Amino acid sequence: MDLGIAGRRAVVTAASKGLGLATARALAREGVALTLNARTAAPLEAAAAAIRAEFGVPVSSVAADVTTAEGRAAILAAAGETVDILVNNPGVRQVPTPYARITPEEWRRWLEVHFLASVEMIQAVAPGMAERRFGRIVNMSVSFIKFPQVGFAHSHAARVALSGAVAAMVRELIPHNVTINTVCPGLFDTEALHTNLHGHAARANTTYEAIVADRLKGCPAGRFADPAECGDLIAFLCSAQAGFVSGQNIVNDGGVYQGLF
Repeated sequence: MDLGIAGRRAVVTAASKGLGLATARALAREGVALTLNARTAAPLEAAAAAIRAEFGVPVSSVAADVTTAEGRAAILAAAGETVDILVNNPGVRQVPTPYARITPEEWRRWLEVHFLASVEMIQAVAPGMAERRFGRIVNMSVSFIKFPQVGFAHSHAARVALSGAVAAMVRELIPHNVTINTVCPGLFDTEALHTNLHGHAARANTTYEAIVADRLKGCPAGRFADPAECGDLIAFLCSAQAGFVSGQNIVNDGGVYQGLF
């Protein structure tokens, strides 16, 4: 299926590995030129070079922290005036914290990471998308946004705030063929997942294998997903064919979430 986005330009953050890299590869396969961002230069440029070599599309890379104003400015400057696709992927790991121990500074930090950074990137690119009458914006969240977990109040608060803001924005943008959706992945076979599972095992004083078995027991699909399964979903949401899909929080978790909405 031709997604109709060859020649478009995309910005993908946290794109040096994991779901961000899978997304960049899926877009590159469709002929999309890329500006990739991550905090660490070496793995980012390695990812960019590999995508250039495999798919033959223009790829620039910007090592910067997207949660800072300076980082966002650097990314946007590298992307240029025409950004057709934006994938906001914070790429920040977190450790469970009891609500009573979350400091005011931590609340503000998580709002910066999971809300303000994405909102400011959207505000920077959406007006140009609307003028050109094409834009696709995808925010990366987590499946737990649908069923919040103990220990992640700071993360959930910021992610829900972003979904709330998007729900209002989409009604202004959809008449101009600009969509915003949120993808909420579950257990994907990434370095971040395995790092988190090792952390859970250490805190629970059990083995990594036991934690993996417990997580898979709760997943009807019975496996961790391939990151490409998330990248391909995002590529479709960025397609010409997806212009009528907007304001959705799309869970991609192998059947873990049991709610209807």
